[in-house]
Amino acid sequence: MATQSISATATSAASPELQLPVIDHFVGGVRVHPPGSRYGVVYNPSTGVAAHRVPLASRAFVEDAIANALAAFPQWGGASPLRRARVLFRFRELIERHMDELAGLISDEHGKVFSDARGEVQRGLEVVEFACGIPHLMKGEYSDGVSNGIDMYSLRQPLGVVAGITPFNFPAMVPMWMFAPALACGNAFILKPSEKDPSCPVRIAELFVEAGGPAGVFNIVHGDKESVDTLLTDSRIQAVSFVGSTPIARYVYATAAAHGKRVQSMGGAKNHLVVMPDADMNQVTDALMGAAYGSAGERCMAISVAVTVGDATADDLIDRLKARIATLKVGPSRATGMEMGPLVTAEHRARVASYIELGEREGACLVVDGRSVSVAGHEDGYFLGATLFDRVTAAMRIYKEEIFGPVLCIVRARDFEEALALTNDHEFGNGVAIFTRDGDSARDFVHRVQVGMVGVNVPIPVPLAFYSFGGWKQSAFGDQNQHGMDGVRFFTKLKTVTSRWPAGIRSGSEFVMPTHT
Repeated sequence: MATQSISATATSAASPELQLPVIDHFVGGVRVHPPGSRYGVVYNPSTGVAAHRVPLASRAFVEDAIANALAAFPQWGGASPLRRARVLFRFRELIERHMDELAGLISDEHGKVFSDARGEVQRGLEVVEFACGIPHLMKGEYSDGVSNGIDMYSLRQPLGVVAGITPFNFPAMVPMWMFAPALACGNAFILKPSEKDPSCPVRIAELFVEAGGPAGVFNIVHGDKESVDTLLTDSRIQAVSFVGSTPIARYVYATAAAHGKRVQSMGGAKNHLVVMPDADMNQVTDALMGAAYGSAGERCMAISVAVTVGDATADDLIDRLKARIATLKVGPSRATGMEMGPLVTAEHRARVASYIELGEREGACLVVDGRSVSVAGHEDGYFLGATLFDRVTAAMRIYKEEIFGPVLCIVRARDFEEALALTNDHEFGNGVAIFTRDGDSARDFVHRVQVGMVGVNVPIPVPLAFYSFGGWKQSAFGDQNQHGMDGVRFFTKLKTVTSRWPAGIRSGSEFVMPTHT
């Protein structure tokens, strides 16, 4: 997942950045700009120019936002699921109507090309569409006559005030994974988005209120570690959903769980794509170009390792990739026809570039070096071209660690068993794919691989909204995944009722365990 920071550098009092427009918090149905705030700076990655300031919430401000959400919860949580669904239907229509506006905000602050940003909003919208079915999704079970005159049934109820903490790489889609089912289930929601690209989440929250969502039910607080820790420790927050890097995912899980909260915490990834000798190599090349270099590799499901079975497979693939990388269109996120934009910040670009240097020192063969890429007229943008390493080994850090940039590593395996073992032995277990024409190999791989999301001739196997997203091993902490039925279960508590009415009730006390025989 994104290497998300929960700290930020505040602007100094003498900084010229104090003249920049502010992206306000959104609390109680309105934009809020508290006086005396610390600020972070939001940059346009295509130009390297500071565009906005973002206030970093204090503990007191977050506590006030929680109080506001708590006050709004009873009315929303007590409303019928059908009424909440009607608000979500109107919200869905507004998101669709403002699709280009939202995609533009993402491109300007994250740097992904406009078509990719639009696709992100669409994938998030699919979770909203799933959540529109909440009257059906929250139905319980009923058993008539489990014993003499006794009926039993179950029902799902909202938790109360819940929180989401989301990364920079999907400022629309990942928040929608969380708040759509949470709000549909009747909870009040507080979102702490990334301070690197906060404009889109605020606009989405405004659209929810425009759709008829009550003020205070959906709130946005910007911030760093201070605001995060407040959400993790405040007793009024009943559940926390997180997506980010593994070290912070582990911290979020441990801290929130220690304070009695329900937690789903998604961490890092090192997604493999196994290429069998019988694979369609044109299909493999197309898949890797998109899966490794789309969104500049800043995707939690990006393919960063291609495991080729046999040297001939590796040599063929590398020749094809070199030719395709040479034609890859890298440029400003808003420019027409671009296939890859800049990285999100100058610091992140420097981090990814340092991994390329590390790979050379570790002895990997640098086939294509993306550090030489420069975009005319945008020399200050955070651009880094597609990078390709060959002869990477499992002992190298560029194989072990999540780089989160446009860097693809080729690892050569002797046979299927070695390729499978490489995937299973890695500490991360988020996503994996196998490309082959052999159904037996594919089926064997699917059943034996120790990874949460698996693709067969599909490079980025992100589940649709009616299934759930989640990895294994160090890629996920907590027992329930994002969206789908796991999302409904996570954001509700189950109540089971055993009911008997006066007719037929026997008199007298019973002192044994009821068996209902």
